[in-house]
Amino acid sequence: MGKLEHAEKIGLRDKVTKKLICVYPYKVEGSDAEIDKLVRDWYYKQSCQAEDQLLTAFIDVLTEQEIKSRK
Repeated sequence: MGKLEHAEKIGLRDKVTKKLICVYPYKVEGSDAEIDKLVRDWYYKQSCQAEDQLLTAFIDVLTEQEIKSRK
């Protein structure tokens, strides 16, 4: 079982600053690899700058504080 599989909310985070770039708005299902591809594909479709940001980003589980601040 991977760390993304049963996450309540996930998002894209910068590798260097660890700052949250965006929150994936849909429910996640599948393996970690499937979720990673799904989120990256979704974000790539959001803007033309997404391709550059994806090079320095990773998919991560949101903290409780981040989840509460997004509601």
